[in-house]
Amino acid sequence: MALLTDLHNHSCLSPCGSLDLSPKYMVQLAAARGLQVMALTDHNSSLNCPAFAKLCSRSGIIPIFGMEATTSEEIHALCLFTDLEASLSFSEYVYSILVPFINNPEKTGDQVYVDDDDNIEGEVEYYLVNPLDLSIEAIGAKAAVYGGIVIPAHVDRPAFSMTSQLGVVVEGPWAAIECVRIPSDVDTLGYPLITSSDAHYPEHIARRPFELDISAEELQPKGPGTMADMEAFKQALSRRRRK
Repeated sequence: MALLTDLHNHSCLSPCGSLDLSPKYMVQLAAARGLQVMALTDHNSSLNCPAFAKLCSRSGIIPIFGMEATTSEEIHALCLFTDLEASLSFSEYVYSILVPFINNPEKTGDQVYVDDDDNIEGEVEYYLVNPLDLSIEAIGAKAAVYGGIVIPAHVDRPAFSMTSQLGVVVEGPWAAIECVRIPSDVDTLGYPLITSSDAHYPEHIARRPFELDISAEELQPKGPGTMADMEAFKQALSRRRRK
């Protein structure tokens, strides 16, 4: 049985997204639209993932945690974890190598993290869309140190992608490649392919999900509210179509 999956979604923590898209509202929309596996991937931060974890547990959605990191080349890459604490640790590391430019909410948007009932817990100081002092060549290995995987984002887009910044998709320890549409005009080098919503607004939730070839029991063997199995997750991604 395949699970309807979406691995690229932004919440109110991302300054370019909707302030209305709290983890609570996001999960409500995802459940109503049939998502079974969902990742929260704000720009360069996992600070809304604790609330997201609680809300997914209540809604029967299997959560994946992480971020959309921006490399030094300004390439977007999804860094994904099944372990919440690992994701938060990686998030701390990423923030330490983020270009330290103070965010101006009136010009570039709010960057708030909240609890599971939409109460604001804090606001991130540095502008989260800025690049990290970490190259695309290095990011896969660095995420692996924390137990994560990397999926280059929207490689067939004309901005913030491998093809826009480097001209081509480059080889690396990628668990999959994200495209806006499949089949893609881009040479994706035979990697497994996924689509994702890259949701920034409520209407974007579940607009481009894909089917993950795994059962809920295999992906989350200890049951709802527990951590997904990373090895099972990687194996399921490896079974995705490759062109």
